[in-house]
Amino acid sequence: MEAYWYFDFASPFSYLQLAKVREWRSRLPVTPVPILARSLPKVTTNTEVPAVEDAENAVDRFVRWRAKAAGITLNFPNTYPFNSFAALRLCVAAGNSWTAIGTIFEHLWRDGNDGMLAHELVSVGTALGLADPIAAITAADSAAAVRASTIAALALGITSVPAVRIGGKLFSGSQAADEVDAFLALPPMRRTA
Repeated sequence: MEAYWYFDFASPFSYLQLAKVREWRSRLPVTPVPILARSLPKVTTNTEVPAVEDAENAVDRFVRWRAKAAGITLNFPNTYPFNSFAALRLCVAAGNSWTAIGTIFEHLWRDGNDGMLAHELVSVGTALGLADPIAAITAADSAAAVRASTIAALALGITSVPAVRIGGKLFSGSQAADEVDAFLALPPMRRTA
């Protein structure tokens, strides 16, 4: 059984889940799928929308609490929220490898660096072995790959990141890691994916 991990570098929840994904990779193959979460449909269950600033502050506090509880170093980038298209394109240009994913997340969320613009990611691209990071980030095929994976995620019904798909079963939201752990703890014959 293979798993797919849908993530976006703009999501602190994706960053926090990365440690869990590393654990899962020791138990089953996990394919990373970079997607542009801001292209996903906005799903809301509230009839009253709180003030944006209050909602952002609540999310920030929750993310910081989750990071501290998990022992994960977290420093928000100066520009947050941000458009992650350049970071996603860099990931694709660097082969969508786990090394690239970890390095980009660390640049943004561990070290608190900006990464919305190509020039803000040059040092990361160089560290990943790209001779010309700007050209790699702005290449049309990198953009096309991100768009294609985002469209495919939409077709699967993915509405948020991080999300995990194991077989036909989809886990998403902040509770996804616990749900995946419970699913993987089941005896193989009881897993219906």
